[in-house]
Amino acid sequence: MIDFRSDTVTKPTKTMRDIMYNAPVGDDVYGDDESVNQLEIYACKRFNFEAALYCSSGTQANLLALMAHCERGDEYICGQNAHNYKFEGGGAAVLGSIQPQPIENDADGSIPFNKIAAAIKPDDCHFAKTRLLSLENTIGGKVLPLEYLAQARDFVDMHNLALHLDGARAFNASVELNIDITDITQHFDSVSICLSKGLGGPVGSLLLGSPALINKARRWRKVLGGGMRQAGMLAAAGQFALEHNVERLKDDHENARYLAQKLSEISGFTVDMTNTTNMVYATYAGNISIEEVAKALKQQGILFSPSKQLRLVTHLDITREGIDIFLNALSAHI
Repeated sequence: MIDFRSDTVTKPTKTMRDIMYNAPVGDDVYGDDESVNQLEIYACKRFNFEAALYCSSGTQANLLALMAHCERGDEYICGQNAHNYKFEGGGAAVLGSIQPQPIENDADGSIPFNKIAAAIKPDDCHFAKTRLLSLENTIGGKVLPLEYLAQARDFVDMHNLALHLDGARAFNASVELNIDITDITQHFDSVSICLSKGLGGPVGSLLLGSPALINKARRWRKVLGGGMRQAGMLAAAGQFALEHNVERLKDDHENARYLAQKLSEISGFTVDMTNTTNMVYATYAGNISIEEVAKALKQQGILFSPSKQLRLVTHLDITREGIDIFLNALSAHI
């Protein structure tokens, strides 16, 4: 399959599978899984945090961060398009009794600080207590500027808030800016990092923060059913992904730019050329049903999510040849 639906569809390579097969394992709930412990120690050094927690998913890592930062009846502020508000099942409200306060994102993915300031609740029993600002980088394929992140740090310090990063694709941001990941993560009190998207790991995300925050998150992980046992096979794959699959994200970005340019040349498609990482957004206004086109291409081994607003995602299993095959098949059916 040539699968453009998401970078979550990446599959472990043979080398990664061999590492998984040979990984030392133990009961992680007891703290006995050597491979999980090694991954968490490695992550602390790599991201310059004191503590780390291996989680089953990015959704879980984000929820644990929210529940560790906030108590019942507290509030976090985020973007209207934030994944942990819009696409994670309302977990903060349903499971954490935490009120989200979404604010419309600007076109570049940032949230205006004047609007954030206006949304912070006064210290009054009528209101939820505003505890946390949550940002996402990348968001919708867009990279938040380093200057904005530094300003966010100053802003939360001024307003006595904590700062969380949904960094599911933070490495895409660092690679695009040609900087080290710590230049991004240094501004945050907690960070989630997904191992199973562009990095190509099979399962899992990391949550990083202070020892106190991670201890609290570890307890909530158990409550939420996320305490895994012999998880070392997965953790070893995640560490391999961190060590070997970061720099190659540049290939995904170049492929996305190629896809965007070529797609814009096909009648009926208007492509957003402002994205700089691994996502291509396009509006389709042709006469042929895009759903029917998707069905036809699926028969040819090509997958994408049909919509008038298309999102096509490049990743390590998408090659330049695969993009050309997709574009030719698309043109033949439009």
